[in-house]
Amino acid sequence: MALHCGVFSFRSVASHPPSSVMLSQPTVKASTFSSPLAPPIVKFNVRGKAFPGDGTPETKESPLVVCFGEMLIDFVPTVSGLSLAEAPAFKKAPGGAPANVAVGISRLGGSSAFIGKVGEDEFGYMLVDILKENNVNHEGMRFDPGARTALAFVTLRSDGEREFMFYRNPSADMLLQEDELDLDLIRKAKIFHYGSISLITEPCKSAHIAAAKAAKDAGVVLSYDPNLRLPLWPSEDSAREGILSIWETADIIKVSEEEISFLTKGEDPYDDAVVRKLFHENLKLLLVTEGAEGCRYYTKEFSGRVKGLKVDAVDTTGAGDAFVAGILSQLAVNLSLIQKEEELRDSLKFANVCGALTVTERGAIPALPTKKAVLDAMLKPVF
Repeated sequence: MALHCGVFSFRSVASHPPSSVMLSQPTVKASTFSSPLAPPIVKFNVRGKAFPGDGTPETKESPLVVCFGEMLIDFVPTVSGLSLAEAPAFKKAPGGAPANVAVGISRLGGSSAFIGKVGEDEFGYMLVDILKENNVNHEGMRFDPGARTALAFVTLRSDGEREFMFYRNPSADMLLQEDELDLDLIRKAKIFHYGSISLITEPCKSAHIAAAKAAKDAGVVLSYDPNLRLPLWPSEDSAREGILSIWETADIIKVSEEEISFLTKGEDPYDDAVVRKLFHENLKLLLVTEGAEGCRYYTKEFSGRVKGLKVDAVDTTGAGDAFVAGILSQLAVNLSLIQKEEELRDSLKFANVCGALTVTERGAIPALPTKKAVLDAMLKPVF
């Protein structure tokens, strides 16, 4: 497997099955490994200040958002609109939905941590370094000496939408065990955020359930983005059952239009009555993302729509995660936004711009915006 300037030649693994992708054993420690792809870090003294605000520096640290799940390497084609077989080369980009959210929150000036597992290999060390470089708490990260860091090849269609091929057989993220959890870190959180991929196989499924229970018992707000990836599940029925198995424990849920159709077995995702079927008794906020069109929001008291920012999409990878980072960075500071519709709408405008800016570059983590970039963009568009 040859890596040159961040570009990976697909031909080097085309003749091997997923289980045979080999990486050399790491010869450097995490503290000394540097990632050439890690973007420059721009720091803003805006911790503790929820949008909207004047950006006045505050000394108080933002409440912590802990993200749990997978962190991996996305290989993104250097040319859009081609199949995996046709793509001439791939650029490696760090990703994994919960990790994207953690980095996104930190880029926006918030405080975040990531809990997960990577392989004891070059890619695993690279990913932990990226967390460090983005000021994400990595105390909950674990290394597996017997499994590789997960890889995903992402096909970009001409419209910027994606198709995935995963290399997890099994990957290290699937092997996180309950006794490896940093429960103290979880209990310190204001919000605990997770997806559904960590529910697919054991032992990570049990670790996920134990982590969420520890958070709930400590009074932490639970945030859930199913992030449906059907190729990873044994079947559609198992995916639907797995995603819904933890549905009613979440306080905040973000879904896409496609996920609504999937979970309701083909019902109209634009029908408010259909969406309301997914609203459970203890849910505080249900968000529906609609790509460039923006998002819808539902609480017990009110609902509505917030328009998105129209941009030219290069790669939609990570857009939903950037949106989640945007809204969680606001809710962590001020949960009462959920009861105040106008303030919630302002925060969702902010989140929509986070998602929009992310699709203008390739990859997920490399494209996540800073708070300054989002606020600058909000001064220009008409929503």
